[in-house]
Amino acid sequence: MEYNFRAIEQKWQQRWKDTQAYLVPNNSSKPKCYVLDMFPYPSGAGLHVGHPLGYIASDIYARYKRLKGFNVLHPMGYDAFGLPAEQYALETGQHPAVTTENNIKTFRDQLDNIGFCYDWDREIRTSDPAYYKWTQWLFLQLFESWFNRKLSKAQRISDLVTIFETEGNAQHECPGDRNIRFTADAWKGFSEADQREILMQYRLAFLAHAEVNWCAELGTVLANDEVINGVSERGGYPVVKKKMRQWFLRITEYADRLLEGLEQVAYSEAMKDMQRNWIGKSQGAEINFEIEGLQGEKLVCYTTRPDTIFGVDFLVLAPEHDLVQIITTAEQREAIDEYKNYVQSRSERERMAEVKQVTGAFTGAYALNPFNGRQIPIWISEYVLAGYGTGAIMAVPCGDQRDFNFAKHFDIHITNIVGDAYTGEEANPTKEGKLVNSDFLTGMDMKPAMELVISELEKSGKGKRQINYKMRDAGFSRQRYWGEPFPIVYKNGIPYAVAENELPVELPFVENYKPGAEGEGPLANVRNWVELADGSLRETNTMPGYAGSSWYFLRFMDPHNTQTFADRSVTDYWNQVDLYIGGTEHAVGHLLYSRLWTKVFYDLGYISFDEPYKKLVNQGMITGSSRIVYRIRGTQQFVSAGLKDQHETDELHVDVNIVDGLELDTEAFKKWRADYANAEFILEDGKYICGTLSEKMSKSKYNTVNPNQLVERYGADTFRMYEMFLGPVEQSKPWETKGIEGVHRFLKKLWRLFADEQKGLIVTNDAPTADELKTLHKTIRKIDDDSERLSYNTAVSAFMVCVNELSDLKCHKKAVLEQVLILLTPYAPHIAEELWSLIGNSGSILDATYPVFEEKYVTESAKEYPVSINGKMRTTINISLDVEAEEAGKIALANDIVQKWTEGKDPKKIIFVKGKMINIVV
Repeated sequence: MEYNFRAIEQKWQQRWKDTQAYLVPNNSSKPKCYVLDMFPYPSGAGLHVGHPLGYIASDIYARYKRLKGFNVLHPMGYDAFGLPAEQYALETGQHPAVTTENNIKTFRDQLDNIGFCYDWDREIRTSDPAYYKWTQWLFLQLFESWFNRKLSKAQRISDLVTIFETEGNAQHECPGDRNIRFTADAWKGFSEADQREILMQYRLAFLAHAEVNWCAELGTVLANDEVINGVSERGGYPVVKKKMRQWFLRITEYADRLLEGLEQVAYSEAMKDMQRNWIGKSQGAEINFEIEGLQGEKLVCYTTRPDTIFGVDFLVLAPEHDLVQIITTAEQREAIDEYKNYVQSRSERERMAEVKQVTGAFTGAYALNPFNGRQIPIWISEYVLAGYGTGAIMAVPCGDQRDFNFAKHFDIHITNIVGDAYTGEEANPTKEGKLVNSDFLTGMDMKPAMELVISELEKSGKGKRQINYKMRDAGFSRQRYWGEPFPIVYKNGIPYAVAENELPVELPFVENYKPGAEGEGPLANVRNWVELADGSLRETNTMPGYAGSSWYFLRFMDPHNTQTFADRSVTDYWNQVDLYIGGTEHAVGHLLYSRLWTKVFYDLGYISFDEPYKKLVNQGMITGSSRIVYRIRGTQQFVSAGLKDQHETDELHVDVNIVDGLELDTEAFKKWRADYANAEFILEDGKYICGTLSEKMSKSKYNTVNPNQLVERYGADTFRMYEMFLGPVEQSKPWETKGIEGVHRFLKKLWRLFADEQKGLIVTNDAPTADELKTLHKTIRKIDDDSERLSYNTAVSAFMVCVNELSDLKCHKKAVLEQVLILLTPYAPHIAEELWSLIGNSGSILDATYPVFEEKYVTESAKEYPVSINGKMRTTINISLDVEAEEAGKIALANDIVQKWTEGKDPKKIIFVKGKMINIVV
């Protein structure tokens, strides 16, 4: 009876499918456990061996929790909308609906091949109208809500209208434009258009004109994290700044709650720090600077160091600041325009990261210090961003290195307010020491000086205390076709929500989805869809990829509900995701937005929790182990790695699938590509040995390995366990196919404990020995602990130790082996199910009871005592741990080796230290 792994795996995968073994009820007397992977995007390339790392980890945990008696929700679906899908379709000349469907089929086949325990009855796709109907509905909840700062929660816009009608907005500062102030009577006198424009400044989902990252080649606006060094992350196309009307989510209103929520969840400190730094909370003051010669105009600067007000030597505006055009003098107009054109080509990352390059331009205008009226020149520079703070800073070069470099570069006077600490050669922060040259602050320390300045500013009306955040409101518009249409129509240019009974607003099927003429989304070209019978116009932008992925964890709970996005009783039952596994690259994108949406829905009463994920684990990356061949330059001769230094060679990547370890299959290489058909090889010891390079898995490096190939060759169970054996889930590690054979040998050795190729099944019903029970319970304790902590690499090692020990003990006893099978089920479910059935169990091992560790079987009952004669160790004797001194002495003296060394003499003294040693003095 041999281990025919492929037949076994296909048999049980089909059986589990037929019996709906992974169907999960929405109510159960068992405790619940919700295990989720970050929504995968189904790419055209399919899965390589790096992708399933997190999926296998979550699958093991889900199976483990099921065996421990939990009702486990472990679903899977596809983040099917978005730019990658659209670009792939364009590149292959197909429609994204077609490519997405094909890609999902490829993904599903690969996932099923590995044997995951997903409840496929709950599968969802963000591109399915039945799904994005509720994405649109939830967007409308954001559109119809505002954030009440007094209550620190979202409320309905209708509540805000009631407030305006009775008291105006005096008690509720406008987040979109703080200059908007009106009474109840004024509100009632506004036109509908004016009222809706004011409400737009409060809505959580709102329209605004803003500078965006426009990529003409991709025909869309990109988020900051999709732009690298001035080009698009996808495709490497130029990105410029462009002012467009965009939808945004007012995530800044939730900044404090997003920070506070991090204390309630089990994320790594590194992940929490990434989010804290992105939110970037700081405390300081806003200071109003009058502009010389322009009555009524003022420049508002935010600073965390108001105590340095007398060290301000210049102000710097973001080049996009609205006042730049107004204050620039005629003499400086050309220089300012030229500089602004330069900044257009720079990404925010470049502008924020560049510290050595100093660039800027003088506007010709001057501001006045609010305390002493001193003239302060106003400059613009790329290192100030329009969206952070007020888009203007007060520069104190003696206390800030970047300001210092700017002042030195442009020969601006530097005022010393830090005393002896400032040498004139570099900036010195004024955190320590007393201020000098600072008018009424001279001689004061930083903190009391800060408080005094803020107090004086607020008394004079020239400033106020302010808390700021680095995080900006989230752009929610994309100028592309393959995304959720907005449920918004425009009547006379005013946006209105589509009626709920008209949802979903379906994406029209069009062949041509090139961008609109003015940078609009491709939907702008579909005039019969845009123009409605009543004269209103549909929104032509589409939602970003994170729209569907911000709430998908809720839809998995209740995927077939046609009345609402998810029934409250169901969301109350499943509650937060207990374990969420995914990559760190989503830390300040998807993860932050999902937390925002959850908090809004909690505030509006749709769900009973305001954090989506209780515990988050970021899996590491499996890097590719590339293989390199060395071609002698100008020839078709390839020299083996050990001989390459004797020649001038070019290094070329070769497909790892035609390399066995390091040895190249030279005949396969000739067939791999036409230009290598006539290749000649210079071998070492009769073999062609490749070089190696560890780098990211990529088709261009030919270092991707399709899991289907490994599953076919070694089996899904081997593949699953090998991925975990590579190292801790959270760490990145290189892939090396050669090592998988060791795990495969382990499973075959396990099989031989149950069956012999000639004799067949060899399992007995004999009672286990003490040593067998010791091995079993030692393994139960270890696997239980490792599985709970997701320490899967050490668990796989423990299984190997267990099987080795049971093999040495020649253990073929059902009472021991069936317990080992249950422990193994989360890791290698197919072989476990097969052997469980073969040894006579009628039910599925998926529903078995998890083994219980019993301390008594691993507690040592005896100890190997070292025995010394006159202080010199001569032998060891195994003696019961509960023996007393007199009995221990008798046992020692009866030992043949002890008798040899005592030469028959009576001992003068026997020293017995319990649990440690015996010393006989003669």
